[in-house]
Amino acid sequence: MTEAPAKLAILIAAATPDRPDLAVTPLVYALAARALDCEVEVHFSGPAVRWLVDGVAASAYPTPEREKPIQRFLDELAGDGVRLLACGMARAAWVGAQEGLIPQAGAAGATAFVGRVLDPAWRTLVF
Repeated sequence: MTEAPAKLAILIAAATPDRPDLAVTPLVYALAARALDCEVEVHFSGPAVRWLVDGVAASAYPTPEREKPIQRFLDELAGDGVRLLACGMARAAWVGAQEGLIPQAGAAGATAFVGRVLDPAWRTLVF
């Protein structure tokens, strides 16, 4: 009997800062995967890379009650060992020259995510 893959890569592309209600689901799924002891990466591409711009997620709330900003989800993920990865092409297109990324952000391009898709040891989700 083979063991199930314990690695999950999530791509966030359509859940952009203008819709924080859409961003919370992939972040909760990433937290759930970590709770199951999976290795997790969250890749941010297109305009969703702006979630990793310093200050953007701190002022965005996924619910009208505003109980928990998106930044707290990102902090929890990073604190639990999840890699938060900005696409280089997306960063060039959507992050201003004077803007910086949050300290927890790393970098990985489209090839890295496609590599995860093609690797049988990984499962992938796209949002």
